[in-house]
Amino acid sequence: MIKKRMTLGLSLALLASSSFTVSAHSNDDHKERHYFNPGNQAIAKVEFNSMDAPTTIDQMIKTYTKATVKVTYKDGSTEELPLSYDQLFLSKDKVVSNKGEKIPAGTPIDVNGDPIIDYSVPDEPSYYISDAPDANSLLTIGNQEYMISHYEYDSKNNAGESVSGLPASMTLTQLNRDKKTGELTVQDANKIDFSSVHGLWNPCNGSTTDWDTHLGSEEYEPDARAFENKDSSAYKNVRSFADFYFGDASKANPYYYGWIPEISVNHKGSASVVKHYSTGRFSHEIMKVLPDHKTALFGDDGSNTMMFMYVADKAEDFSKGTLYAAKFNQTGSQNGGSADLDWIKLGHANDQEIEKIINSGVQFSDIFAASDQPKEGYTAIKTNSSSEVEYLKVKPGMEKAAAFLESRRYGAILGATSEFNKMEGIAVNEKEHKAYVAISYQEGSMEKQQGSVQDDIQLPKKESGVTYEIDLKNNQNDSLHHSISSKLVAADMHGLVLGEDLKSPDAYGNTANPDKVANPDNLTFSDDMNTLFIGEDSDMHTNNFVWSYNVETKKLSRILSVPVGAEATGLNAAKAGRNSRYLLSNYQHPGADISEKNITAVDKSELKEAIQNSLGIEETGGVGYISGLPFGRIGSEDHHYHGHEEGDFDGRDKHDQENHSRGNHADHEHWGHDDKKD
Repeated sequence: MIKKRMTLGLSLALLASSSFTVSAHSNDDHKERHYFNPGNQAIAKVEFNSMDAPTTIDQMIKTYTKATVKVTYKDGSTEELPLSYDQLFLSKDKVVSNKGEKIPAGTPIDVNGDPIIDYSVPDEPSYYISDAPDANSLLTIGNQEYMISHYEYDSKNNAGESVSGLPASMTLTQLNRDKKTGELTVQDANKIDFSSVHGLWNPCNGSTTDWDTHLGSEEYEPDARAFENKDSSAYKNVRSFADFYFGDASKANPYYYGWIPEISVNHKGSASVVKHYSTGRFSHEIMKVLPDHKTALFGDDGSNTMMFMYVADKAEDFSKGTLYAAKFNQTGSQNGGSADLDWIKLGHANDQEIEKIINSGVQFSDIFAASDQPKEGYTAIKTNSSSEVEYLKVKPGMEKAAAFLESRRYGAILGATSEFNKMEGIAVNEKEHKAYVAISYQEGSMEKQQGSVQDDIQLPKKESGVTYEIDLKNNQNDSLHHSISSKLVAADMHGLVLGEDLKSPDAYGNTANPDKVANPDNLTFSDDMNTLFIGEDSDMHTNNFVWSYNVETKKLSRILSVPVGAEATGLNAAKAGRNSRYLLSNYQHPGADISEKNITAVDKSELKEAIQNSLGIEETGGVGYISGLPFGRIGSEDHHYHGHEEGDFDGRDKHDQENHSRGNHADHEHWGHDDKKD
């Protein structure tokens, strides 16, 4: 599709400003009725009540909610309150300050900090603009609120041609928070500089740490084996990236990409970036840190992928630690399936030694010997890295390089399960010692495979996907019976929230039941609300939704609908404060794939015209949040609370601040040592 041309000379007035965006795409009169302040009343519990799926063209092209939340106070009284969606800006809005000019939020920058320009249309140079905002983190640094947002990709230029290897970007947005209502508005925004880590490759999901940093991601790492073939797409894509970013294709190196970047913001509002090379290289969907602040689980997106766990040597420091890969020991196939997990140690390293290996110029062929057919001493593996079965052997002395630069391949050689498909978001339930992982499309490598080199996972096909619950346990050993230095080891998993495939499309073109989750992607959890929030990335639902799922009552509620063809992204249940609680929620690529849908309930041509006139088709994405959520303490008084108090904006009470300054995280250590719960 030909993207709408936006020339450098376009004025800010021609681009939808954030103020106009909010009024156009969020509920009316939200300022009057959607910021709920419970005063001093103690809240016992909350319950989300579902909205209907959109039925009209006007609804299908908007991001909106008609859902409500029922608040039950400890005195027994109740109140039902409406939710609202507040859009901060579109990725095409010129909100970013960059070298004395305003540029669109979704525009990538090069190694010198200059906007990357699209010259595909003669005489009409324009900014590249990502239509794919993804992860959000809301950080409170001193007395100031900041938001970090990902811009995942831009797949077409303004001439309508496919683009490969375009660098990605993140923005740091300084926000104003209304002290009475909690409403957030944009003060200023800047692009985050990734020049110290060779640029940013396709950031997908992300997470916020309890110490107010942002953990990003680099998804679909370039295949270093294929890169050695100059006719391969990997070679062309990485060199294209280097040409766009450095202005020098000879600087291309596939091992620069496929990592976890951690972004810190100082009290002056400046961001700094490190990539954590010791956490392994694979298709990083997300890194989610568990409440001990040293154990992390990952999503590995794609087909034939792997579940990884990292245990840091020191809490809040992911520059040094041990990487593990999971063996899936299936125990059942009903209700999404179940399994016990064994963990295979891949290796221990620090960031500096892995970076040194990369900078040495190491190539795939330096790490592995490869054969085109079965051969003694070589292991047959099938991973996301290659479309074919590979026969590999690690060269002597290259085990550490294999473990951290080719984590999935090395894990498969050691026997880890490389059969997961579309492993997406991770969330954690601190109170119940649970984690959750989204398998967006349970099919392909997760089904029984005839003649496969490995067939650990043999589950029924469920194209609409499954969200799994994982039990986190203490006293776990790895596959060699060595103790794992974590009290939060993923020990087993079972299906929790299941989609439902339809035998034929309904009148809106849905091929999965619209009243159940289809293709879960982003996950985030609120401990005090006992609620798992699920965002969809589905071509089985014509409109994608955000859902709430109460893990105690098992109630599933639709709480947001995003524009037709768009994916719900950037989901993050941010810290609650005295007068605010936010569920960050974005959307990307609105209008995608409408032509492929079998829609009869409304006029498809009118729907396509309406989304084109409203947002454009795959021209922009939106960054915003769901408001109207109750804030303050919910549930038991002894529940650990991360919220702000008035005048104490760094998200911790005094006890937490004292422990944080000493490096003694008492609350989280207590959580990790609660052996009775294990």
